[in-house]
Amino acid sequence: MSEHTLKIAILCFTDQGLQIAKTLQKEFYRSKVYTTRKVTANKDIHQIDTASQLMSASFNSYDAWVFVGALGICVRSIAPHIKDKTSDPAIINVDDQSKFVQSVLSGHVGKANILTKQVGRILDAQAVLSTSSDLQELWSLDTLAETYGWKAKSNTGTNEIISLFVNRKSTALILKIKDKGTSYLEKSCPDFVDIYYDLEDCSLDTYELIIYVGYEVIDCKTPIITYYAPCIAIGSGCAKDIAPSLLIEDMESALYQKGIAKESIYAIGSASIKNEEQAYLDFASRNKIPFITYTGDELNTIDVANPSEVVKKKVGVYGVSEAAAALIAGQSKWLVEKTKVLTQSGKKFTYAFSLVGVYERKASIAIIGAGSGNPELLTLKGQYILENADCILYAGSLVPEALTHMAKEGALVRNSASMTLEEQIAIIDRYYTQGKSIVRLHSGDPSIYGAIQEQMTIFDEKGYEYYIVPGISSFQAAAAYLKSEFTIPEVAQTIILTRGEGNTPMPEHEKIADMAKLRATMCIFLSVGIAKKIQKQLLEYYPEDTPLAILYRVSWPDEKVWIGTLSELTQIIKTNKLTRTVMIVVGEAIGARKNRSWLYDDKWHHIFRKKEKIAENS
Repeated sequence: MSEHTLKIAILCFTDQGLQIAKTLQKEFYRSKVYTTRKVTANKDIHQIDTASQLMSASFNSYDAWVFVGALGICVRSIAPHIKDKTSDPAIINVDDQSKFVQSVLSGHVGKANILTKQVGRILDAQAVLSTSSDLQELWSLDTLAETYGWKAKSNTGTNEIISLFVNRKSTALILKIKDKGTSYLEKSCPDFVDIYYDLEDCSLDTYELIIYVGYEVIDCKTPIITYYAPCIAIGSGCAKDIAPSLLIEDMESALYQKGIAKESIYAIGSASIKNEEQAYLDFASRNKIPFITYTGDELNTIDVANPSEVVKKKVGVYGVSEAAAALIAGQSKWLVEKTKVLTQSGKKFTYAFSLVGVYERKASIAIIGAGSGNPELLTLKGQYILENADCILYAGSLVPEALTHMAKEGALVRNSASMTLEEQIAIIDRYYTQGKSIVRLHSGDPSIYGAIQEQMTIFDEKGYEYYIVPGISSFQAAAAYLKSEFTIPEVAQTIILTRGEGNTPMPEHEKIADMAKLRATMCIFLSVGIAKKIQKQLLEYYPEDTPLAILYRVSWPDEKVWIGTLSELTQIIKTNKLTRTVMIVVGEAIGARKNRSWLYDDKWHHIFRKKEKIAENS
């Protein structure tokens, strides 16, 4: 649960404490204030007699308690109700001068530490944390599983594991799969932790602690904590009315023999004729996973590794187990191909295991928006990917070369400005087949005149994995430079991003003159060479004195900006001999400072700013 959605009780005992409590209540919309001070109560503020009575009645009714007052009052109030860190609510304490915010109870599991830091920021107070991992900025091993949807197991007590880690004992981190959690671990890895990507590459007995993320069963004497991601797809076919207990026993035995932990199962699948097969329903229920079935037509979309003519004659498909596993996994690859099992009753079933495709550690292509020109406007995610990429192709005519200085030693860095698409793809092919990390670095935001759809078409045809990292567009940098909000209440509520018709034809329904009818804030790309034509089309609907901005290489070190009116558009461009990398912005929103938004009006109420209703004293 996010700290932003926690159900919070704020308890205060002094007039100053009540003011602090009211400040906090505005920040946490699911909060209630309780106070021993005399107040006019309403549905969000309640007067109480004593803290002990409130704790007895409501201690476990809230995700978190914020005490505003002396720490001793807090400790004495909660002491009789504390059980363990897995069930106790988060407790934090703020002194009534708001100088210190202290995490008291359930720092990790209950998120008290996160809440403490947030309250510290709200009150400009010093956050006080006592947990060693937080003080050292180390991973919270007891909360990683919950955070990333994993299941945790260890061969010794969790406290011993945590003790070894916070005391910075030699640690091996083995990342068999790839997901959001493993990316975080890679990015924030402490200096006493060595990273491996395969068990075979790591000598387990040379470390004092092992941290593993994946799906394999690991048997070792070294203290180990394993995090199992839901990444294994099971496909299966079976004889009718097979005994559930026998299928479950033999399936779990098969998983263990193949070195796959049952905690890593994502789902089990079969043919739709097995919808009501009790053995599968019981297996799914026992392991708390979905049971998914597929029609014959769906199963036949997979080219199975071990097709069977016998199965084809009986049920109309060449294979159930491999096909079902592949459909669940989203890829036609198997960790374990079709295997037959004869149970003690004489009835048979088959199984196949696949790794769910999104967890596979394999080559990837990141299409990254480099931002508008200033390297500092690259996103943090984009920076991290750039720093770890094996191959970077950047659009050198529009992307600052300084961005490529982030590349790691040994990475290939090439300027694509002089390349054809085919030449770029040839380089990408070479690195992709090696399982490498590839970056295609575009200017601005790649979704705006980024010429990426033709690349993605080829990636799709080749079955390549790729994703897009957004960037700051030049129109956003233009708004920042102009200190303008491009959407002004009752003036302009629409932004048009477009270009004029030059060598590349425009769609018939997207002519500049037609869009000018809206008199919206219009940001015109790639059109400096046809400025006279653009000006004429705009003047059909915009008045001559409409505010205008012409921005050359906005946010670059050599940026230049001219501000005037629409009637001056052509003259500004001609006088300054502008030929490329120019944005034209026209509209009443440029520099506007009127028309207040309703969003922050004191008469406008919503879930985060509640309308105060006075009620009877309670």
